Formats: sequence, C-alpha cells, structure tokens
Amino acid sequence: MTPEQYILLYEKYIAGNASPDEVLLLLQYRDNFVLEGEKPSDLSLDEELIKNRILGRIDTTIAQKERKTFKLKWWIAAAAISAIILTIGTLFIKKQPEKLIPKSQGIAKSKRIKPGSNMAILTLSDGSEVILNDAKNGEIAKSSQVSIKKIKNGLLTYDPTGKPDKPDSNAINTITIPRGGKYTISLPDGTSVWLNSESSLTYPVAFSGGQRKVKLKGEAYFEVAKNKRMPFVVETNKMTAKVLGTHFNINCYKEDPEIKTTLLEGSIRVTNERSSVLLIPGEQAIAGNPSGRIQTRKVDADQVIAWKNGYFIFRNDNIQAVMTQISRWYDVDVEYRGNMEHKNFGGIYAKNKDINELLKGLELTGNIHFKIEGRRIIVMA
Repeated sequence: MTPEQYILLYEKYIAGNASPDEVLLLLQYRDNFVLEGEKPSDLSLDEELIKNRILGRIDTTIAQKERKTFKLKWWIAAAAISAIILTIGTLFIKKQPEKLIPKSQGIAKSKRIKPGSNMAILTLSDGSEVILNDAKNGEIAKSSQVSIKKIKNGLLTYDPTGKPDKPDSNAINTITIPRGGKYTISLPDGTSVWLNSESSLTYPVAFSGGQRKVKLKGEAYFEVAKNKRMPFVVETNKMTAKVLGTHFNINCYKEDPEIKTTLLEGSIRVTNERSSVLLIPGEQAIAGNPSGRIQTRKVDADQVIAWKNGYFIFRNDNIQAVMTQISRWYDVDVEYRGNMEHKNFGGIYAKNKDINELLKGLELTGNIHFKIEGRRIIVMA
C-alpha cells in the first residue's frame, strides 16, 4: 500500500464510510506506516518524532471510535486529516543538502489567499449566463426536454421533464470553471463530470442520435453512464476519447503540448489523426507528442485524480509543474527568480490549506523560497 492510498483510506475511515474489509486493511497497515522505499535510517530524529505523533493520533482515533465513547466532529476530523497530509507531504520531499533559510527570504506576511472553491459560469443555449456560485439551490432553467437544477454541494443536474418532444440538437450548454474554481455536473444521461480549474465543458441539454458527444478544454474526470447503443465521446483539440461506460480523466490544458487520458475503470479508445489505442485500467494515453502518434504508459491513478479528491500529489515534479497546479487552484500569478533546474518536489498536500502553509511545506526542503506580493508568488532559487 502506498502512502497516498493509506491516507485516502484513513480519510474514508474517519468519515465513517469505510467498509469492514477496509477497516481491517487500515489496522493491518497502521504499524507499517512508512514511506515507500524509505529506510529507518533515512529519517532524522525530528521526522521520527513527527511520524510517531501521526501513528499515535491514528491509534487514539481508532480506539475512541471502537469504544464509541466520543463522536468525532467533522471539523476535528478535517483538522486531523489535514495535519497528517501536510506532515506526510513534508516527509515525502526529496532529500536535499541542508541549507539555512535566511529570514529575509522567508514567506512574507500578506493578505490571506484562500484556496479554490465551487465556482462556475453556466452559459445556456440562448446565450444567457448563470453564475452558479451565486445562484440559490433549485431550478435554474427549464426547457421542453430538461429541468436544470443546482442542488446541495454545488452539484448541477439535468433532469428530464418527461415530455415526448423531439430533443433539440441545437440546445447546447457550456459550463466554464475559472481559476480558483471547481465544479461537478450530472449530464442529461446521468454521466457525472468533475471539472478542474480553468476548464470548460460543452454539451447538449439532451443527447440524441448515435452518440453522446461533449467537448472539453482543461481537465475533467468522467464517470460515464453505461449505454451500449450510444457511445460517449469526448472531443479535445488534439484527440477524441470514445467509451461505452467507464471512469477516466482527461488533461488537455492549452498551455500543455500533451493531452493525457488516464483510464481508471472499464475501457476507452483514444484516437487522433495518426493513431488509435485501446487503454486498460491504469494506463495513460499521451497525444500531442512530436511523433504525432498516441503513446501509452502505466501511471499512478491516485496521483492523476488527486485534484478531484482534494489533494496535490507530487512525485519528483519540477517546481514549475508544481506551481502551475498551485496557480490555477489559488488563482495567483507566479514569477521565477534564479535557476529552477533540478528543483524537484514530492509529497501530498491538502488543497484546502492556506497558501502560506502549503508554501512553507515546500520551503522545508531548504532549496527553494517564496515571497507573496498581493496575488503574485515569487519563487526564488
């Protein structure tokens, strides 16, 4: 079990959603809670103490829950999980030569930059716009085919009205997610889509014909409702993904030359002008490379969909790739000063953290420093 999987399982347990088998798995691994590839001698005394405190917290929480003498409130659970995530993220950071951080280079006190939240703009087929984060729960719009509703937790749904009218193929909606936002939508066929920051999805209000076609910009995770007679098709600017019913993630930000399609469950065919591949779970298709052909590779699915589950997961990622994700989620600009080559980081960080706390965790390596000026993050080597 990887540390990422352990933390996700612990979060599920603390929320009361773990199955009996998952609880047994959690108990089985709690005494072996070590980092993948880590040797005891790799940890400093301070890190050993931190790790022991985490284990102690896990033991205490499990004991309390088993005795049923203390009901853990949601905010206590969230605080415990966040503390574990941040600490593990710190321990995961790639070892670097120790270096003192001059006080003048530390993160300056600044106005709090809040993490992202549910934010989206819905553009209806008549061109009118609805700011979803401002809209109240309930029906937002209605046509002869569907009733569009915003329900709890910011979920947008399309409920058929039951009227026999022929679907209007020209009735197209677009949901757009700004920087610092995210949103979840249930499409007319029951497919669920999680949209990341700086993304948009265009789709019909009622699917008709031989396929269910949508267009994506940015990044989204799909759980497609099964329909063998009507394949689900996702179009991007460089490739097309076709499925019958499955779970997958597509990353196709315009500034990234590569488009990555990752399969978690089921099967999916990814096609571009020069090639076509059929993925199996755990594989990723990469389009937009110099060869023009789609390439495949095995990947860590937990890392790919970490954004959807509320985390940043970095695995020896360059600081520029790290800051690209951070800038989208916190809606900040980034400036680099100095040589960023070989500035790589690994770790798990909760996305609900204040940006100061997140940057301090990255600074603990001692080989990178940050300064906040308004909504600009200055990265200094």
